[in-house]
Amino acid sequence: MSEDVKRRAPKEHTTDPHSRLSVQPKMQLMDHGDGSHSSHDEPAAERSGMKRLSTLWSSFRPGKKDRLKDVPESPVEPGPAEPLEREPRVIRGQYFFEYLVVVSLVKSGGGYEPQISYQFPKRDGMGRSQKEEEEKILKAITLFCFPEGIDWAPMTEYQSETFSFVLTEVDGSRKNGYCRRLLPKGNKACPPEAYCIISKLACFGLFSKIFDEVEKRRQKSMAMIYPFMQKLRESPFPAPGNSVEIKSHIPESGTEIIKLTRPLDSWLEHVNFATLCGCLSNQEILLVFAAAVLERRIVFIAEELGTLSQVAHAVSALLYPFTWQHTLISIVPSILIDVVMAPTPYLLGVQKKMVDLIDDKCDMLLVDLSENRTETFIASIGDEGSILPPKLHDEILLALENKKEKATVEEWNRVVSEAFLGFFVKTVGHYASYLTSSGGAEARRTFQSRAFYKSIKSNTTRHFVKKFMQTQMFDIFIQEAEQRQSGTHQGIFHQKIQEYQNNRKAEKKKR
Repeated sequence: MSEDVKRRAPKEHTTDPHSRLSVQPKMQLMDHGDGSHSSHDEPAAERSGMKRLSTLWSSFRPGKKDRLKDVPESPVEPGPAEPLEREPRVIRGQYFFEYLVVVSLVKSGGGYEPQISYQFPKRDGMGRSQKEEEEKILKAITLFCFPEGIDWAPMTEYQSETFSFVLTEVDGSRKNGYCRRLLPKGNKACPPEAYCIISKLACFGLFSKIFDEVEKRRQKSMAMIYPFMQKLRESPFPAPGNSVEIKSHIPESGTEIIKLTRPLDSWLEHVNFATLCGCLSNQEILLVFAAAVLERRIVFIAEELGTLSQVAHAVSALLYPFTWQHTLISIVPSILIDVVMAPTPYLLGVQKKMVDLIDDKCDMLLVDLSENRTETFIASIGDEGSILPPKLHDEILLALENKKEKATVEEWNRVVSEAFLGFFVKTVGHYASYLTSSGGAEARRTFQSRAFYKSIKSNTTRHFVKKFMQTQMFDIFIQEAEQRQSGTHQGIFHQKIQEYQNNRKAEKKKR
């Protein structure tokens, strides 16, 4: 490869969620969109692992005769999350959710099988193909609501937990799954049940509050849930910083007015950095970020599903304005544990009891998030501490120290996000100056990659940027910038760039 970083031809984002799940079609060496071919330079061990993984994922495809038993054909949690600047996360006036499903554990053979026991509202009047896709999505939901498999037993005590996952449909559209697992109130021992809300809206904190209301009603009567959900579904999703009030009647308590407020910083409403910061020290977060920014294989280990889902999505969000372009499964179901064999980049969340199933721990960052851990990094490549430029590394650490222990989720999110956003502003924020066009205002622009990184004065920063330019996330970001017309609205990243450049100009004038 020449000193000028090798550029790939612009491509449309894949609409095949199956290929996005196994190996991202944007990878330079492999294109396993149909599970068919790899680079001849690929090591034999990697080809073997990829063959097993491709075989596993091929069971999700329609038309496969010998599918894995009980594995849904529908796509599950995909790779790249939609970048925050590309399109609005929500449209004001949109429904809060599409439907609520209740997943119960039903005795089957030697264990318990998760099954849909209720769906609200019922989706009638669908054509055959729509109905088939609906059934695939519902089966995938059961898999993610109870990723542990069939190993369950009746119990009298169970701590409720909330977590999330993402589903991708055949057309590439994305849906968020929010899940609350709880133990129904009663004297009889029974397995937990899961309440899962499917929505196109990404707002984890808001849906957690909704589940608090669902659980409160479930402990009285199942029948009390559905009038509340109907009122919620009829309510428009509020604008950032605004609230919606829902009246709900509870016997013996009267009519309640439930106020649901959407965070003012809507671009952060899908993430909770407080969980990440509670599990890892500031220095450990930086090591994870360094591995993620160079698109390495990262596996998080924890006992709680909520911890896994929140940390995986939080790490992905640290990369803003860039988007993780590879496999991201915040909670890996036991039946899909072979995904850890993939030689390509991923962000995975694995329950601690399945950690022994990870045979090969080479070339990955294996992060233990559990409270009783003896070491945080079970496996690592070893160079994570030297990836980031030292000065900028220290600046992030200093910014993270401004977190207040008793801060709100919104305050945590603002401090953490701005620390890492500032890192990208200072390393690559000058990229727009190196987008040139030879035609008129609507002509496609071209990124001058060599001039871009050569303009960086700091040797350590230039060394980092040269590596970062070879990632998929940077490549896609630049491709989109080349296609975007100059002067169009570009979001908070570009606001921060402008603020940074204005501050530098003001400092120069003072001198």
